[in-house]
Amino acid sequence: MTTQHTPNQPPRTEMQDPRYDGLDTWPTATVLESLLESQLAATAAVRSALADMEAAIAQAVPRLERGGRLFYVGAGTSGRIGLQDGVELIPTYGWPSERLVLLLAGGEAALFSPVEGAEDDEDEAQRAITSHTPTADDVVIGIAASGNTPYTCAALASARFCGSLTIGLSCTPGARLLAETDIGILTETGPEVVAGSTRMKAGTAQKICLNLLSTTLMIRLGHTWRGHMVDMRIVNTKLVHRALRMITQLTDCSDTQAQAALLKADGSIKLAILLRQGLEPAQGRMLLRLCDGHLRRALDLLAVQAARGVGPAVHNTTPAPEQMLY
Repeated sequence: MTTQHTPNQPPRTEMQDPRYDGLDTWPTATVLESLLESQLAATAAVRSALADMEAAIAQAVPRLERGGRLFYVGAGTSGRIGLQDGVELIPTYGWPSERLVLLLAGGEAALFSPVEGAEDDEDEAQRAITSHTPTADDVVIGIAASGNTPYTCAALASARFCGSLTIGLSCTPGARLLAETDIGILTETGPEVVAGSTRMKAGTAQKICLNLLSTTLMIRLGHTWRGHMVDMRIVNTKLVHRALRMITQLTDCSDTQAQAALLKADGSIKLAILLRQGLEPAQGRMLLRLCDGHLRRALDLLAVQAARGVGPAVHNTTPAPEQMLY
């Protein structure tokens, strides 16, 4: 089934703001100030959505803890913003690539140029979603500035029918996407400085929302410790240096000791930190599995054992509760 937008009733993100009717005649400095003002307004619009984001995270975490996958679905600018957010979870937080599904209307070709009719193709959206056999443990995030993009709405409706948790991000109140998802997140940004250019204000609001959602999910799932990316994948020289800085700072050791621990841990920052507590690699891996990958839980367990005189001694590198960063 394919649907079309009603041209006589455009979403607010497509409307013209009369304040900018003479935009092309304004001094460059004034244009820049106006564009900046709209970006700040986008940031402010996100605040009203924090409660809905909190609710989405509360429902998403247990599903992902059970091994569920994270889906991003969208078209055009919104879809590309979603893809960027999802892809970056792999190197930044070590999110497994096999548990990440990225769906963009028009496929890979749409990354670089528009694909005619792709965002209106609901049949293709349903096929794309069902080809991945979504389950009740999966979390599907759909992004659409207008909130009415047929591809995105149909994909989320199909995922919801399969029992997945569906989260819809829209910049338009009363949108179909908000009504057809389990949790709708509205950032009402209104008309753009350049009418319909939702890569601007709406795009900024969407990017901020995704930043907050995905980062908080990764924190809750144990991919950080004391404000550090301890599941980061080390894929270049810059990240080697960053990993070594983390280990030296978090375990109060020398660069040489950090290098030795990281090498022995096969590049795992979490494991290297546990090795600095006196564990062997096999012990550290077992402890992380026992603690579902949460380094804080692992270190807390070691501290309890050390207090009881059981197991290897633990260096006192964990801050007091009032200093802990979650």
